[in-house]
Amino acid sequence: MNKKIAVVTGASRGIGRAIADSLSEKGYEVVRVSTSTGTVCDISSPADRARLLEEVVSKHGRVDLLVNNAGIAPKERLDILETTEESFRRVLGVNLEGNFFMCQLFANQMVKQAEAGTSPGRIINISSISSYTSSTNRGEYCISKAGMSMVTQLFADRLAEYGIGVYEIRPGIILTDMVEKVKDKYEKLIAEGLTPIRRIGQPQDIADAVLAIETGGFDFATGQVFNLDGGFHIRRL
Repeated sequence: MNKKIAVVTGASRGIGRAIADSLSEKGYEVVRVSTSTGTVCDISSPADRARLLEEVVSKHGRVDLLVNNAGIAPKERLDILETTEESFRRVLGVNLEGNFFMCQLFANQMVKQAEAGTSPGRIINISSISSYTSSTNRGEYCISKAGMSMVTQLFADRLAEYGIGVYEIRPGIILTDMVEKVKDKYEKLIAEGLTPIRRIGQPQDIADAVLAIETGGFDFATGQVFNLDGGFHIRRL
């Protein structure tokens, strides 16, 4: 039996690498996409996106799973009263525009597969608790993640007729390179009760959720949001 094909963006480190490793261990042929290693692609570039899909289909013939994990933070955290247009365009160009058109491009390939009677595939978008949590010193990042939440809903709606499930995972505070520099601050907040589960998240927590979706157990729940945040999303008094 041929291996299933997964495309994972932002796969060189952190959450993306954990997802790619876990899918590989599950038996997938994983196309590891990043801007530096593996299959090199800048998802904010239309030409790079098109080349990526062409290479994947040419080599493997299909795509069974797309995990849109690639994302960037602002180079400098600025108050929203000072945020620059350059930073805004840069962050949204990758996190929102790039990921939207990754969904569009691979969705069209999956539709072809569905119409041909083969495995249509699934799409998983990795967003963030920042999609609904205000951080006024990195507003462009929050806006990009809030936009990704709607991207998930739109594609889940549009692709349901083809049997293509689209899902969103919202990581909370996860120990990645982005968090490492402020790890002590977050661990203190968590210990004081910021999240009901009093530990910092690990990339493997997100990978485990991807594996759960991959099984097909949530195929009747397209558009579902999975909060992988230690309970941060729970409103508490």
